[in-house]
Amino acid sequence: MFIRKVDGPRSVTLHDGTIISRADLPPASTRRWVASRKAIVVQAVEHGLMPLEEALERYALSAEEFDSWCSAVQRHGIDALKVTALQRYRQS
Repeated sequence: MFIRKVDGPRSVTLHDGTIISRADLPPASTRRWVASRKAIVVQAVEHGLMPLEEALERYALSAEEFDSWCSAVQRHGIDALKVTALQRYRQS
């Protein structure tokens, strides 16, 4: 078994004690973004598991889209990433 060398940590501990690793990240081929997948990518970047540039390239995201995810999480929590709740959180 080989462990691929990556820059940065292999896992990080979040504020609530949860540990996330690179294995927890969604696959690079992800096209359907549900709230939980968005949240794990935002948390990975915020806690230093992967750099922003790598996340944008790996998931083919624009900087504006990722910034909107981050601001939604900061303002209203992970529930704000749900598409069904989008209008409720944008109005406030």
